[in-house]
Amino acid sequence: MAHSNSGEDFLKNFKIPKYVLVPKSESENVPNVPDVPQCPVLVFINSRSGGQLGGDLLVTYRSLLNETQVFDLGEETPDKVLSRIYANLEKLKQNGDEFATKIQEKLRIIVAGGDGTAGWLLGVVSDLKLSHSPPIATVPLGTGNNLPFAFGWGKKNPGTDPQSVKSFMNEVKKAKEMKIDSWHLLMRMKTPKDGPLDPIAPLELPHSLHAFGRVSDTNEMSVEGCHTFRGGFWNYFSMGMDAQVSYAFHTERKLHPEKFKNQFSNQSTYAKITRSQGWFSSSLSQSSSRNINQFAKLMIMKNHGGHWEELQIPSSIKSIVCLNLPSFSGGFNPWGMPSRRRHNGEFTPPYVDDGLIEVVGFRDAWHGLVLLAPKGHGTRLTQAHRIRFLFHKGAIDHTYMRIDGEPWKQPLPVDDETVMVEISHLRQVNILATHGCRSKSINNPVSPSSHGADEEDSDEEAHESAEYRKFGAADTFKLPEEIDISQLS
Repeated sequence: MAHSNSGEDFLKNFKIPKYVLVPKSESENVPNVPDVPQCPVLVFINSRSGGQLGGDLLVTYRSLLNETQVFDLGEETPDKVLSRIYANLEKLKQNGDEFATKIQEKLRIIVAGGDGTAGWLLGVVSDLKLSHSPPIATVPLGTGNNLPFAFGWGKKNPGTDPQSVKSFMNEVKKAKEMKIDSWHLLMRMKTPKDGPLDPIAPLELPHSLHAFGRVSDTNEMSVEGCHTFRGGFWNYFSMGMDAQVSYAFHTERKLHPEKFKNQFSNQSTYAKITRSQGWFSSSLSQSSSRNINQFAKLMIMKNHGGHWEELQIPSSIKSIVCLNLPSFSGGFNPWGMPSRRRHNGEFTPPYVDDGLIEVVGFRDAWHGLVLLAPKGHGTRLTQAHRIRFLFHKGAIDHTYMRIDGEPWKQPLPVDDETVMVEISHLRQVNILATHGCRSKSINNPVSPSSHGADEEDSDEEAHESAEYRKFGAADTFKLPEEIDISQLS
């Protein structure tokens, strides 16, 4: 019996005629509207992701589809591609081309790369502000793969042979659309007397990561006497000890790339750095200077149009994660799944489209290891529509921050000035998700959490417990090598 994914008939579901995508191309006979493919796709591949896998995927997709619908992000940026294609679609639509109109309505995007690449595409589609943004499916081709994992596309790098690619395309055809919140991040700090200040030096973060960019003096967000930076994220913003470990790892890898040849050596190095940074040494008296309440104040606005109020940060918290998706540091869900019913200020599950961001605290890496337990979660601090961190002079002159996995060393005030970081809801885009994925929509009435607190965690964790119990699964919470795993309760 022939496989349902084989043959030219299957590929017709996805192919887009050249004239629809390429302006002024040789005009073909306009196909009949009934012949519109069920799932027309544009494919963007970071050929540098996943070692050789990105390049192999590019070859396979181009062999299966029309080459004009498969793009190498190393050759052309997605904003230029999509602007050109949508301009052509609008022109064809105005000329009464019903086939092109239907293509636009059904269009889906596949992006293959790491979380940074996926976030890049999401950001570009968001910035285009289309009346109906094409939903995006993410192929896990990086190391973290938190975005694909959150929406059911897995964490492991995919097969690149034609049959594996066809199988993935079939899943894209069957996938459901969800909306996902995006978050704007604004940082403002007093201009130093001794020249310009760049919060992300010495690391060079690629533009695809929606990392900080300094706004110009003419920008409406600019304030005289201050450097203002802005960026955005889809997954998380974190600060404190977890970002410090990540920064040390990234710096070491940049200085000595020859030491980072495979996943095992990477994990071993991360474990050593985690131990050396004191992430497992919360009992040391001198470490209290790293407690976040020693140098920062947290203000929150719970609802759109609400008012600012101060939230007390527990004195022992050394790391705070502001989380949009239920996938962090190798797939953990630091927020967990509290009851859907909200009584007396109780928290809700982490919906990805409710305009709220979850804020979680950790005392140290030992505390982080609760995520290995079936229903483990960090210290839930708040859910808010806007968040503002105000950093003041303390015992330390810098802290560490990271956006979607990319860390930097952040200078703190040296006198009476304040460094401010504000996170606010930006907008939403459409994403593709497999049925039964861990991300939940507030608009989906059928949610396991409606049955009671934490029940939905049990089945999922049972299936994934073997992977979760590998202590290398979460970069932030690796165990020092001398710790005997069997002795942990």
